[in-house]
Amino acid sequence: MPVIEAESSIGVRGMDDEAPAYTLDEALACLGFGKFQGLVLAYAGLGWFAEAMELMLLSFVGPTVKSQWGLSSGQESLLSTVVFAGMLVGAYSWGLVSDNCGRRKGFLGIAVLTSGAGLLSAFSPNYESLVIIRCLVGLGLGGSTVLCSWFLEFVPAPHRGKWMVVFSTFWTLGAIFEASLAWVEILLFWQLVMQRLSWRWLLAFSSLPSIALLLFYGIVPESPRYLCMKGRINDAHKILQKIALLNQSELPPGMLVPDSTVGQEEKSAPSKYTPLLSSTRKVIVDFKSVFSSFFMLFSSTLIQTTLLLWVLLFGNVFSYYGIILLTSELSSQQGKCGSTILSSENLQNDSLYINVFVTSLAELPGLLLSAIIVDRLGRKLSMALMLVLGCIFLFPLLFNVSANLTTAMLFGARMCVMGSFTIATLYAPELYPTAVRATGAGVASSVGRIGGMICPLVAVGLVTGCYLTEAIILFEVVMAISAFSSLLFPFETKGQELSDSVDHVSDSTQVASFR
Repeated sequence: MPVIEAESSIGVRGMDDEAPAYTLDEALACLGFGKFQGLVLAYAGLGWFAEAMELMLLSFVGPTVKSQWGLSSGQESLLSTVVFAGMLVGAYSWGLVSDNCGRRKGFLGIAVLTSGAGLLSAFSPNYESLVIIRCLVGLGLGGSTVLCSWFLEFVPAPHRGKWMVVFSTFWTLGAIFEASLAWVEILLFWQLVMQRLSWRWLLAFSSLPSIALLLFYGIVPESPRYLCMKGRINDAHKILQKIALLNQSELPPGMLVPDSTVGQEEKSAPSKYTPLLSSTRKVIVDFKSVFSSFFMLFSSTLIQTTLLLWVLLFGNVFSYYGIILLTSELSSQQGKCGSTILSSENLQNDSLYINVFVTSLAELPGLLLSAIIVDRLGRKLSMALMLVLGCIFLFPLLFNVSANLTTAMLFGARMCVMGSFTIATLYAPELYPTAVRATGAGVASSVGRIGGMICPLVAVGLVTGCYLTEAIILFEVVMAISAFSSLLFPFETKGQELSDSVDHVSDSTQVASFR
């Protein structure tokens, strides 16, 4: 009997017999959050740490490459734009791969592409090759949503909000570390590093976390929720046994069974393990399976969630990068525009490295605040509250205020937007069933990346043209729309088990409508 058939029969016997049975969520609740989840957190967090480093170094590499190779401002901007363009494609593509081929295979492709292209970019002989290779880096970085979904599937429901915020902390740590690294280079190693090895050393060093992802890939477990969805109950049970051993806990008595509604689509579709399928037909089936997960996002059950999530993430990413750009642009444009927003005792034009380092620290209290409220107020209300607070922090900048108050308001706005963005990152994979979780979160992340690409053009253009008030009003409006959209989601996921099928999502929506 083939392995898949044997595993399926185990689940069937467990359901047909009257023996005790337990679901995956019940098992995770019994096993708790222990050492095993800590290791999963470390691996997934390393991926986000790597993404933050690769994105933050764009602020430092661009000006240096421009000076060394005599680039125009447009060519310098393209170095950043191609990374976001690659992430736009990667977020969607890696979501499809992980939902149809497994989370681990997605990790392997992400780690190989990001580490290889990241290291190779340090040896770029010319501008054209650097642009192409950095686009490939962005393509790999787009898979960060897969790491988020994978980690989420190991965490018990009662602790999911708190630990997802902890997971997001790796991004902030990566951003701070990259800024610190560049700052130390300038202060201590200018003659040895930046003048002799220039930007290449920074690119090579920043690829090390991605290389570490590849080195530790061999010990990474597959998601038991994904395995259950594919009918591989025995494999999922083995992983649960490893979790129990490492966490020093015990599984519930009885047999692991999949959700009662899982597998209906799987049974109706030809299995990729069926030996009678020809290789050509198998390719066609796999091709249809890949795109069916995308079109499922627009089913009657999920379309409202999908569109609202797009609005939410677009607004969050647009506001996040907008406030970062607003901080630097207000500082550099104060003399040119004769700003009516900032007084004569304006922000001093400190070093780029110091500014990036200090403003990155604003994310730490934002993460702490979101960790405190996310499992108390729920995802929807927490995001709305953080975005409204962000609007309140930006509002005084419409008037003539002191430099210290300006700094405090921008610090508070970034804190709130980071908190909202963190909760939205947690909420996105929770909203979708296992079969399309990585795809749904990945496509939403891609839409968010569009906001990241548009924001510099809009924000920098307005501030450079001395339309400072209009720029701040724009961010206020975008944040207000995002806050309103967060309240329109059909259901709350606080403390709820992850859905394994579209039917369960529909049930959750109906239950929420009666509350």
